Amino acid sequence: MNKNYYAVIMAGGVGSRFWPISTQQFPKQFHDLLGTGNTLIQQTFNRFKNLIPSENILIATNKKYENLVKEQLPEVSSKQLLLEPAMRNTAPCILYSALKIYSKNPDGIMVIAPSDHSISDEKEFLKNIQTSFDFCDKNDALMTLGIKPTSPNTGYGYIQYNHSKGSIKKVINFTEKPNLEKAKQFIEEGNYLWNAGIFVWNVKSIITAFKTHLPIMYALFSKGKESYNTSLEVAFIKENYAFSENISIDFGILEKASEVHVLPVEFGWNDLGTWGSLYNKLEKDKQQNATIGGNVIYREAKNNIVRTQSGKRVVIQGLNDFIVVEKDDVLLICPKSKEQEIKEITKDVRTKFGDEFI
Repeated sequence: MNKNYYAVIMAGGVGSRFWPISTQQFPKQFHDLLGTGNTLIQQTFNRFKNLIPSENILIATNKKYENLVKEQLPEVSSKQLLLEPAMRNTAPCILYSALKIYSKNPDGIMVIAPSDHSISDEKEFLKNIQTSFDFCDKNDALMTLGIKPTSPNTGYGYIQYNHSKGSIKKVINFTEKPNLEKAKQFIEEGNYLWNAGIFVWNVKSIITAFKTHLPIMYALFSKGKESYNTSLEVAFIKENYAFSENISIDFGILEKASEVHVLPVEFGWNDLGTWGSLYNKLEKDKQQNATIGGNVIYREAKNNIVRTQSGKRVVIQGLNDFIVVEKDDVLLICPKSKEQEIKEITKDVRTKFGDEFI
């Protein structure tokens, strides 16, 4: 394997739209949502091991999830953990990881990916990552993987690219989640992709981009360049990380940089952002009901997703297009059409039942 290849798995999110399974103490990336026998973060780590030396796979997560990472990825050493002492967006974590890699290997090429996405065709995914590594090895460019859209989905950001020869395209514009009318327009125009949040670049290029477009953040993290990969790193991060700007890599860098490219891809991607997206991945009965864990009788019921304790006997009568989720002493019953409100529901849960339930 190429020792210049690195991966950074971002695993610090809470996944509040998967409540009540995903909570602040035990977020969705540490759950086996698909029933494969491996949690989402384990699947992501194992996927990258086929291309990248396992010791070069870094895990960026919140300090409070350190033990969960160590339990689920026992082969990962403490040196591979980037523990964020404060909740920030993606830009600070990516700069931190780039500087950490650079201090060890200035020729490093890195892929950044979320820990909680589902990928059906892993061979195609790794082929796409290899194509991106090859491009970034030869070019001073920032790359992202764009998913070829299958519908005018309003839950994703979109990437507009320039029609040109070759598989890798120059990015024209990034657009945040559009309304349905705008999403339909993007699909019709034919040069828009879903933004999957998967990025590839060599460490020199991304560090230069931070120096140019986020100089204050660059100056903050550069103060610790002598501490990275030493016993002083944890203390430096603990003291300084919270002072970094709370901004995404998209807003902070990619929308400002000039040499941004995208590789249009199709590898069975699902961001598993909501119960509805999980429903789309699961096997269903003749009435299009998906069941996880329980033993369910469906009567005059269709298009539901039911997740209960293993072996729990459940009867669903006359219910259509609903999410039914049980966890310990919490039960959620919500129309699939209202799943985006689950994040808001947790605020009411905190008020009435307390923080321990979210």
